[in-house]
Amino acid sequence: MSTITTATGHLSARRFSVAPMMDWTDRHCRYFHRQLSRHALLFTEMVTSAAVVHGDRERLLGFEPVEHPVALQLGGSDPAELAEATRIGAGFGYDEINLNVGCPSDRVQSGRFGACLMAEPGLVAECVRAMRGATDVPVTVKCRIGIDDQDTEESLDRFADHMVEAGVAALYVHARKAWLKGLSPKENRTIPPLDYPRVHRLAARLAPLPVCLNGGIDGIEAALAHLPAVSGVMLGRAAYQDPMLLGQVDSRFFGVSSPAPDLRAIIAAMADYAERQLGQGVRLNAITRHMLGLANGRPGARAFRQVLSVEAARRGAGPEVLWQALATLERHETVAA
Repeated sequence: MSTITTATGHLSARRFSVAPMMDWTDRHCRYFHRQLSRHALLFTEMVTSAAVVHGDRERLLGFEPVEHPVALQLGGSDPAELAEATRIGAGFGYDEINLNVGCPSDRVQSGRFGACLMAEPGLVAECVRAMRGATDVPVTVKCRIGIDDQDTEESLDRFADHMVEAGVAALYVHARKAWLKGLSPKENRTIPPLDYPRVHRLAARLAPLPVCLNGGIDGIEAALAHLPAVSGVMLGRAAYQDPMLLGQVDSRFFGVSSPAPDLRAIIAAMADYAERQLGQGVRLNAITRHMLGLANGRPGARAFRQVLSVEAARRGAGPEVLWQALATLERHETVAA
């Protein structure tokens, strides 16, 4: 399996990754997730190649060193522009550059990137070649099993073969078709049905190229069940909404013996991080919004979420809000004991 060099050595980081999610997997989210797993591969939100080339690069691409291993996901369809964005992203120190060929939103389609590109495997291959020519960092692609009325057997194999010929380092495959007409992005998350066996067949056909499975995986056990058939698994909403499951990743997926994450230690780390970020003009709720699921399943979880969401939104709110949320949770747990 392909590996990514990290500060801790060579790890098969793609064995478990947290999916790129628009409006969710920003730098604050990734810093938080890194407190729960040291070895999972984290992804940025998708950033368009045009934004990287012409926009505020530090705001769009900056990240903390502790986030490694971390991949930058780009959206675009212009090979030259993607190559330049790749060069810039690699210069920021990302461990992997990923091309989005899976997002079904209208905004993405109008820009001719995302899932609509599955109909143009030759163009995507040209983009991958251009990106590879701009960096020594692995270039990967995240795609669907197909779009609209495509035959997912024939069209996915054809698409994958173009990627292999272009020298892609790995494929991340969302095991659901994207319907680009008649369904909203929200509906596309549940319709049409997931087809995991199709991704398993692709992985067997392309071996030893790493093929990682994404889509609808709802927890650690479900993720582990796929590993005999694929190189890695990618969780999105499940990991975001119940972040404590990431605390099992290092031991269950990477064989690293480490104690389960301690909630107080996580709060301490995030309070320190918030202190630094507030000094740079970041609002506290931009950080705490990613932490709302941290106490899921514990007595007082609702009160914990309320403190983090309501108190953190107040003007002038500081790191003390995180400690307030923890104290609220501990009071409820004492009463419930």
